[in-house]
Amino acid sequence: MEELLNIDNVSKSFPLNDGKTLQVLSDVNLRILNIPEKPQILSILGPSGGGKTTLLRILAGLDKPDSGRVIIKDGSMREVKIGDIGVVFQRYPLFDDQTVLNNLVEPAKNGGLSAQEAKAKALKYLEEFELVRQADSYPMQLSGGQRQRVAIAQQLIQERRYVILDEPFSGLDPNNIQKVINLLTHTAEQHTDNTFIIVTHDVTSAMIISDHVHLLGKPNDTEEKGGAYFVKEYDMIAEGLAYQPDIEDLPRFLEIKKEIKYVHFPRLVIARN
Repeated sequence: MEELLNIDNVSKSFPLNDGKTLQVLSDVNLRILNIPEKPQILSILGPSGGGKTTLLRILAGLDKPDSGRVIIKDGSMREVKIGDIGVVFQRYPLFDDQTVLNNLVEPAKNGGLSAQEAKAKALKYLEEFELVRQADSYPMQLSGGQRQRVAIAQQLIQERRYVILDEPFSGLDPNNIQKVINLLTHTAEQHTDNTFIIVTHDVTSAMIISDHVHLLGKPNDTEEKGGAYFVKEYDMIAEGLAYQPDIEDLPRFLEIKKEIKYVHFPRLVIARN
């Protein structure tokens, strides 16, 4: 299977005021492989403060690891740099002084399209994300869900093959979480050449939406010294759970959910118990 991205022995620490260092990540390894003609969504799951944001920033090229590297396929395999991987941050930052349409047109133009081509492409994405009626609105006039859709479209219109979504379910009630799951699943089905990486502490949503779930943490969620690493991977395809309707009713889904809760992350609150 074709390798798309390789996190190779990544470690990261930060200095503390007392002169000591805080080890956040220790020898993190992950290979992401292409799943031909299938929606590709994987989740990095772990407790708050467990190193997910640090890993996100390293993946996006925003921070450098102390050791190790992130290798990305771009024609050939090379080390990741800023701009290779799009990020939809939790608060969906947009250009507040630009209309929704221009929030898509400008990134498309920066990617080399003419003004006419950029507008045509932007309108196509507005239609796909059901935002045509909001084309002339400004971000402050949008709902949180609409802002999220614009932010995702903004990354896709820049031809980003890899898109990270930072806590896309945070602070939402179950009904709106389901809307986000439906949106991301539909988007991945329409863009099977893209890989979507969900960074979250929401166990249930991660399991529902992903073809692979990677647990970032420490054995038994202990306080031992050293940084987090991937303690477990669940291949939801091999488990017979990926792409399944009514997945939450399947016995194996419930078994894995309990295993994550009681074996790997006993202090992690599982959303929507």
